[in-house]
Amino acid sequence: MDDRDICIIKIGKLMKVFVTGATGFIGTAIVQELIGAGHQVLGLARSEESAAKLRAAGAEVHRGDLEDLESLRSGATAADAVIHAGFIHDFTRFAAVCEVDKLAIEAIGQVLAGSDRPFIVTSGTALVSPGTLATEDIIPPFNPAWPRASEQAADALAAQGVRAAAIRLSPSVHGDDDKHGFIPILVNLAREKGVSAYIGEGQNRWNAVHRLDAARLFRLALENATPGARFHGAAEEAITVKTIAEAIAKQLNMPVVSIAPEQAGEHFGWFAQMAAVDCPASSKLTRERLNWHPTHATLLADIEHGVYTK
Repeated sequence: MDDRDICIIKIGKLMKVFVTGATGFIGTAIVQELIGAGHQVLGLARSEESAAKLRAAGAEVHRGDLEDLESLRSGATAADAVIHAGFIHDFTRFAAVCEVDKLAIEAIGQVLAGSDRPFIVTSGTALVSPGTLATEDIIPPFNPAWPRASEQAADALAAQGVRAAAIRLSPSVHGDDDKHGFIPILVNLAREKGVSAYIGEGQNRWNAVHRLDAARLFRLALENATPGARFHGAAEEAITVKTIAEAIAKQLNMPVVSIAPEQAGEHFGWFAQMAAVDCPASSKLTRERLNWHPTHATLLADIEHGVYTK
């Protein structure tokens, strides 16, 4: 009997789970993980193409999108639990899409209030404690410069009795089919500029997790959610951005260079802030609380095996 069987016995029942972002890079893996564990999935689909993907995966389809609050409410009403993994990745209007995310969480929470149905929202580790090791028990103040308020919205719901918890994902959730994450951004920049770059000495650190390990974490968190809990999807605590840039350069057979901090904006554009962030993160408490044990490839292994450059 593995931890999957233990968790299902612990909760006493299988659930019908409403999943937003169900056809995305991470959401696809979450759907597979839930179905593989015996749960049913009701996936949010914005298009017929997305709906077809969900049906092929064995999930039910719920038509709507993150800006259609009534579709979110009705999806949550039809489910025993909710995983909110959807986010509009449009950094040209970041404040606006952060507001969409907040309103979506609030709309789902209105339905779940008083029901004891678990609700998992998605956040990130990158700005929890820049420059020091981020841990699950650190709750940073709201940062207007990075206005995503997923955790604050979940906390407000938890204070109202909703069984809402947050998963903080690594800045690099990696693996096959990653087209829009931070590593593809670095690869695309390298191809555009002809060099793979890091800022300054490149000793700032990211943490990382394989998307299949992240998917299992979402399931375990759902099955064991407590109001206000934070879990870290960080399989690797710290990888220097220089090391990442060097691995990309080797795959693309190009030079690796240091960019002076004052020139970072010119080279990296809007991505300069993330390229410079120092965000090591621990998942020690998450592993202890959920018996979560990452087993899939490391970030460097994925880069070295050509996942991002084939």
